[in-house]
Amino acid sequence: MKPAPFDYRRPATKAEALRLLSDHRDDDAKILAGGQSLVPMMNFRMAQPTVIIDINLLSDLAFVEERGECIAIGALTRHNDVMRHPLVGAHVPLLAMAYENVAHHTIRNRGTIGGNVVHADAASEVPAVLTALDAEFVIESTEGVRVVGADDFFLGVFTTAVETHELLVEIRIPRPNARAGVSFEEVSLRKGDFAIVSVAVEIAADDGQIESARIAIGGVEERALRAEAAEQALVGASLSDDVIQAAAAAQIDAISFFDAPGLSAAYRRDTAKALLERNIRAAAARAGRMN
Repeated sequence: MKPAPFDYRRPATKAEALRLLSDHRDDDAKILAGGQSLVPMMNFRMAQPTVIIDINLLSDLAFVEERGECIAIGALTRHNDVMRHPLVGAHVPLLAMAYENVAHHTIRNRGTIGGNVVHADAASEVPAVLTALDAEFVIESTEGVRVVGADDFFLGVFTTAVETHELLVEIRIPRPNARAGVSFEEVSLRKGDFAIVSVAVEIAADDGQIESARIAIGGVEERALRAEAAEQALVGASLSDDVIQAAAAAQIDAISFFDAPGLSAAYRRDTAKALLERNIRAAAARAGRMN
């Protein structure tokens, strides 16, 4: 199929893009970045925007930079550029690890991190990692700039805090504790597909005791779920298999799993529990503090 008719605009500057968004705030305007989600939806007429604002000329929105205690990533940065960047590998290893599961090489060449998170698919890997890592999202409009934390940014299926007149310009990820270990794993039908369940874990410990735990689960609710029950069960405890199993069980009991075509709630529940235990254990081992 072909997309419905639309008006196409290609601003040369961020200021021009923001003016266009403001002018068309009452229209069904969409930002075109990598187009890996938007264009297929338009071709199937699942999305029928009246205005497309192509931001691919805004090269100032494509970067990875060290900013004090965080790593800042421009919204127009291509997935492969994020995945391969030495700052990401050195300071945000959980994101680099998760990227091994994101789509395929050719899609990552074109797709952008900003487009991915604004699309906000509950089964997508990057939102789960950014939720676990307490990322912040810088959103601009002609009216000013606001910074939104991950808990308030991802609102539901295909829904974020970005309003129709606003543009996501930057993602800020705090650098982890120097003693942290990380792990990411997912179950999907095929490599590169969206996850049935994914788990992102960052654990920091000292002398066998857990100092901090940041965990998110993707694919089980309408947005990536911060695993607060598991985190609370882990922090302050001594690392052991019993503690890990109890933390995973506490989290699983707090989730209402759902059936999907060809996929039972029981399967998703068992998968999530197994991934939680395995990734907590792996992150702890990488931190070098496992008893």
